[in-house]
Amino acid sequence: MALISAAVMRGRSRRFAIVDDSMRPTFEPDDWVISQRRRGTPARGDVVVFTHPSYPDRFIIKRVMGLPGEKVSSTDGQICIDGRVLADPWADGPMCGDSDDTVPDGTVWVLGDARCGSSIDSRVLGAIPIEDIGWTVVARYWPPSRARRL
Repeated sequence: MALISAAVMRGRSRRFAIVDDSMRPTFEPDDWVISQRRRGTPARGDVVVFTHPSYPDRFIIKRVMGLPGEKVSSTDGQICIDGRVLADPWADGPMCGDSDDTVPDGTVWVLGDARCGSSIDSRVLGAIPIEDIGWTVVARYWPPSRARRL
């Protein structure tokens, strides 16, 4: 815990509280996570933190699914990248709704792990500019019984 506190105080890390269930089962409401400042382009599967485009005081935590230049679509509840079904070990159920987007350069396409329970992700917001992503989640530290690195 002392290492986390020292990193947070230096500005290289930041902690966030999970307040909704859009990232279940990875994160539950009342979990706390530690994040590091983003460096470079996030990878598929990374959990990132960015501010809501319309509410800059609200942070959103989602998983990167589509990378710049890729076509993201859904077929029968499954996510497809460039026409191929994506192995999606993070999903809690099928994806609800349809999608057919090409991810512009300099952006990523994000989803909540609770595919039908996530209402604020790229299906609504569109692709997220990489420059707007400030943090990458690296671990859950609270509650202690669920603490683990990602």
